[in-house]
Amino acid sequence: MRNAAEERARRWYRLRGFRILDENVWLGGNELDLVVRRGRRLAFVEVKEKRGDRHGDPVEMVGGEKQRRLRRAAELWLAAHPEAAPLVVSFEVVAVRDGKLERLTDAF
Repeated sequence: MRNAAEERARRWYRLRGFRILDENVWLGGNELDLVVRRGRRLAFVEVKEKRGDRHGDPVEMVGGEKQRRLRRAAELWLAAHPEAAPLVVSFEVVAVRDGKLERLTDAF
């Protein structure tokens, strides 16, 4: 089940020519929100939304432990999709703050 921020990020990527290869997939007990591809670039995308200033910025929510979990899930996804081996892999964070979407490429 996608939330509104994830749906918005999904549309954002599709409108810019990315193919959505997977979404809300659980691997090794960790979730990948979006797996997208455009050309030879493959990105694992974490989507975070915050409404208001309480509890910090959405980007800050993707700390060291979350990054470790996302890397592990990405490794498992890549192992299951050997055709993706030649692609350039990156991690992105999409932050939605008060309705505005911000994309951080090569986030970690």
